[in-house]
Amino acid sequence: MQVSAIIERVHQALEEFGARCSMEEVVGLCPDLTWNQVYLAIDYLNKTGKVRVTLDPDRTYSVQAYPLTGEPSQVSSRQAAVHSTVS
Repeated sequence: MQVSAIIERVHQALEEFGARCSMEEVVGLCPDLTWNQVYLAIDYLNKTGKVRVTLDPDRTYSVQAYPLTGEPSQVSSRQAAVHSTVS
């Protein structure tokens, strides 16, 4: 898979998820990619202003597609599935 396709895959997954999530959750959203591929894609997307990466008080990194548009979405079944597998 080309780097541009990996970046697009991660960005699309974050937009579809629609909520802030941990790095581990992003990896769960993209099971076809390695942790390293996801990390590098998030790094690029952060540097280009397409996602926001924040450090939470518990010292974990959260990622969210940025800028946010529209109303906050309700928790989808996909969000619930990712949260239950990561927890």
